[in-house]
Amino acid sequence: MFKEFRQFIMRGNVLDLAVGVIIGSAFTGVVTSLTKNLINPILALFTRSTNLEGLSFTLLGAKFTYGAFINDVINFIIVAFVVFLLVKSANKILPQKQAATPGPTKEEVLLTEIRDLLAKK
Repeated sequence: MFKEFRQFIMRGNVLDLAVGVIIGSAFTGVVTSLTKNLINPILALFTRSTNLEGLSFTLLGAKFTYGAFINDVINFIIVAFVVFLLVKSANKILPQKQAATPGPTKEEVLLTEIRDLLAKK
């Protein structure tokens, strides 16, 4: 059982996924820090609040923390933009596999021959 587990773990896709998850979580920490320590102080100039997560309003006894939502949207936009740049760069660097154009099927060849024979008559 241990041998099977080791073979499963050592497969390329699992290792790639593990590396991606670890790097992704570290990158999320960097983006969160960027948002809290650099972007929020800039936004504080307009909102007069250094903590966007503290922005909220109460309506009929329910508290809506729209500041936390704004932080999450900023984080998402940053991560999505970086992923876009990575994919765009990878598409330029990695060779593109060109799909081989399939030749005509047997039916198409036969229909072409029939068409040509009818055209001769």
